[in-house]
Amino acid sequence: MTNTSASSAWTGMLPVDDTALAVTDTGGPGIPVLYCNGQFATQGYWRRVLAELGEFRHITFDERARGKSKRSVDYSFEAAVRDVDAVLAARGVERALLVGWSYGAVVAAHWAERNPERAIGAVLVDGAYPYDWLDEAMERRIRKLFKRLNLVMPLLRPTGLTPRMSAAQQAESNIELGVLSRERELRPVLDGITVPVRYVVASGTSFGSKGDEQERLRTSLDGVTSRNPNIEVSAKVASNHGAILKKDAPAVAAAVREVANLRGDAAA
Repeated sequence: MTNTSASSAWTGMLPVDDTALAVTDTGGPGIPVLYCNGQFATQGYWRRVLAELGEFRHITFDERARGKSKRSVDYSFEAAVRDVDAVLAARGVERALLVGWSYGAVVAAHWAERNPERAIGAVLVDGAYPYDWLDEAMERRIRKLFKRLNLVMPLLRPTGLTPRMSAAQQAESNIELGVLSRERELRPVLDGITVPVRYVVASGTSFGSKGDEQERLRTSLDGVTSRNPNIEVSAKVASNHGAILKKDAPAVAAAVREVANLRGDAAA
């Protein structure tokens, strides 16, 4: 069985470790799909994708200190992966299809690789590219960028547009992502995935990137798909990294349906 709970709709705060996560579960009998957000994004970013996928059971949540979730002392990547387990356990879901965008794509990839018996599959949206984009110059650039943003972030926090993390904490999270995205770190994770995975790839740049940096990252998928037959590119869309969930929600939804159909018999 995919789901052992009554799967009724629920919205509330889920206590986890020293924090509480804002969780929304639409309930229903459909395949459970859990969404992993971008690094500093909120569950609201998935609104258009959810609207395209009405037949599924959707579980969204805000990561620690993002959206309506509470602050924590631990903003590590491992905490983000643990929180996936915590949300699924709290909602009584044994098996789920994960969808992750950007930072969330790396979270979803790690969770799928570690939990092949629980992962129906995964859709990775313009993220989880095994590429060595972090060097000393980039690390300095990240720290400088977030130091500048620290001047305006306190003004934006009441609107929910920025996380309740310090600029230094956000910079460290971004640098940790760079380390985890290095080929020697991420390649074994992707090569070890044994469930269906589909990528939806954006075009152009992302916030903080320059020139063709993003496109160079995306070329790393050629090696991923050639080594692991479980992983394919579902679509490359015209939207850039930041707009993909808004402008190309149908492509993301199509990839979710593709994975669900591949594992539909096992998910029942």
